[in-house]
Amino acid sequence: MFESKINLLDLHRDNLRNFLFSLGAKSFVTEQIMQWIYHHSCTDFNKMFNISIKIRNQLYKKSIIFSSKFIEERISSDGTIKWITDINNQKIETVYIPEKKRSTLCVSSQIGCPLTCHFCATGQKNFQRNLKVSEIISQIWQANNILKKKNIANRITNIVFMGMGEPLLNLNNVVSALKIILDEYGFNLSKRRVTLSTSGIVPALEKLKNMIDVCLAISLHAPNDYIRNLIMPINKKYNIHSLLNAAKEYLKSSFANRGGITIEYVMLNKINDSNDNAEQLSDLLKNIPSKINLIPWNPFPGSSFLCSNIDRINTFANILRKKGFTVIIRKNRGQDINAACGQLTGKKINTIK
Repeated sequence: MFESKINLLDLHRDNLRNFLFSLGAKSFVTEQIMQWIYHHSCTDFNKMFNISIKIRNQLYKKSIIFSSKFIEERISSDGTIKWITDINNQKIETVYIPEKKRSTLCVSSQIGCPLTCHFCATGQKNFQRNLKVSEIISQIWQANNILKKKNIANRITNIVFMGMGEPLLNLNNVVSALKIILDEYGFNLSKRRVTLSTSGIVPALEKLKNMIDVCLAISLHAPNDYIRNLIMPINKKYNIHSLLNAAKEYLKSSFANRGGITIEYVMLNKINDSNDNAEQLSDLLKNIPSKINLIPWNPFPGSSFLCSNIDRINTFANILRKKGFTVIIRKNRGQDINAACGQLTGKKINTIK
């Protein structure tokens, strides 16, 4: 009976409106129900007092509001929180990163990741499947509720699709989730506060520009195809040239990316961190409005990589800055709980309280 019902968390506004029309509801009921769900965290149709009893009864018969639950939690010494969701004995991870002026939620889009980037722990985990819209949305829903319960003042201001999985391999569900995130009756975030990170699924990126406008981050991690082929197998299918061309096309019609896209670049000792590599990266990006995030590599068991030392990272950054680029050296957050970039595997931690 449960599985035969439609989960309203799977429906963005247009789809929800169509479903409600099938029940005989007026158009304005769509916004009313979204407010109950996303603004008041209400899952009980009987408590939606401004919805007619007739429609409420129909909703009860044909739909549910079901959110996946965080079952495990771990808190870092730096305030980062990692949550695990169990979905039919398969686990995903969500990370909350508080800062002085903003708080970011890093969400997952797949169970595991099929791209097998060699420097990423998630890529070494067996890929299971794409997440449903409701399973993506549930991560935000639960995080909001837990932060409220904990009386944490720093509520979520930014959302990044940088957790487990490659978002563009789950394009339709990710875009539907993004529509709910941006909707004023949904989570009501600005498009400039929502970032989608991709390792470079070029055909999907070309489609994305006609589907939704959010901030774009490119997981580049190499200044040339030779190095990128070695550490990111996806590059053999969609090389740097095709990826950056698709990114430039996305930029042309994007308001969210007026300051340029974000280039993510993990710093791997003696792999991609030489002065020559910095010069090559500068040449590669000279015609693309962008800022560069240098990410100190985060270790995981079984990996042979080493992180570039801080002097090497600073030298690399300064070469790029002298070329006119905005460069940020990302802080390691949540490393002590395996919540940092590239460390998400769904490994069991402690039970949530």
